[in-house]
Amino acid sequence: MVKQVNILVKQIKYLLINTVRKDNKELVMKRFGQIVGIKKDKLEEYKKYHSDVWPGVLAKIKDCNIRNYSIFLFEDKLFAYFEYIGTDFEADMAKMAADETTRKWWDIMIPMQNPIYGDGDAQCITLEEVFHVD
Repeated sequence: MVKQVNILVKQIKYLLINTVRKDNKELVMKRFGQIVGIKKDKLEEYKKYHSDVWPGVLAKIKDCNIRNYSIFLFEDKLFAYFEYIGTDFEADMAKMAADETTRKWWDIMIPMQNPIYGDGDAQCITLEEVFHVD
């Protein structure tokens, strides 16, 4: 199973492409897939937090143009999927990172996670989309 996940990680790296219009502005809706490890002894705590995400965190996610956000579990791996509907992903992510409530949430979540590769801080790996059909 770990080999299958590692193959998936190598095959999928991140990409997207769907154009939508909002208020006569052209926006690019981008689909993102990310993967990160979860510490087995922290899994139940992680699930408990995510059963009641703080309202400020949810509001900031929406404020930063992220929609249709889901997190899935496979063994000791978390797979996140979301759609970005803004025009400046880097600026929106900086805005999210500057939010005090979101930073407090991350201070709790990040220690529960494991990096997919190597040691160090847990970091999500953004995956490449290799197929999509509507």
